[in-house]
Amino acid sequence: MKYKNRVRSRIANLKDTKNPNLRKNVLCGNIPPDRFAKMTAEEMASDELKEMRKNLTKEAIREHQMAKTGGTPTDLFTCGKCKKKNCTYTQVQTRSADEPMTTFVVCNECGNRWKFC
Repeated sequence: MKYKNRVRSRIANLKDTKNPNLRKNVLCGNIPPDRFAKMTAEEMASDELKEMRKNLTKEAIREHQMAKTGGTPTDLFTCGKCKKKNCTYTQVQTRSADEPMTTFVVCNECGNRWKFC
């Protein structure tokens, strides 16, 4: 069963129209067959997907490092999603000291998050 899944994964990645570089590299011999057989899904992913995964990882780390329960309740910000003013904000120095602080805002009504400098 595991073998079938790996073969299906390879075929799907080779047929993916958003990932022409993988197909081209395999056909030209830049990726040898034994290397292709051992590649993980992350290694076979398109450059666009790799960039998206990298950005999602960075965002998840940043959100994890932010205090979940902290923040200051305010009605100064209007949520772009639900248009209500019930928000909580946190200011964090994310860049160098001479740059302004980054403000992270969370809507208490719908959970929408946004940031601005």
